[in-house]
Amino acid sequence: QVQLVESGGGLVQAGGSLRLSCAASGRTFSMSLYDMGWFRQAPGKEREFVAAITWSSSNAYYADSVKGRFTISRDNAKNTVYLQMNSLEPEDTAVYYCAAGGRYGTGTYYSSGRYNYWGQGTQVTVSS
Repeated sequence: QVQLVESGGGLVQAGGSLRLSCAASGRTFSMSLYDMGWFRQAPGKEREFVAAITWSSSNAYYADSVKGRFTISRDNAKNTVYLQMNSLEPEDTAVYYCAAGGRYGTGTYYSSGRYNYWGQGTQVTVSS
């Protein structure tokens, strides 16, 4: 059983920054076996891709809406993935979810179907 726990959400003014963390655990879990992603869901909208990083950190992918503002990173030794969010905008308000998908899995990094495990989410609210 794999557990993902997000933290770091909160209320911030437009233009501010937040750093989200996602800690992964499980009896035999090793983050080096998983590609990791962040998704978000705003009220009344579908869940959407934000960013993803491959198991070795060799590649990172971003939604166009966050490119240049958000940075995904990971520390496999700590089983933790991060999302640094800068220049936040009210449109970034959403519940942010961490996800893990096996490194040999199929599907694009942008698709939620690529990921097997999900966290419970952390709320990010950006005021104007």
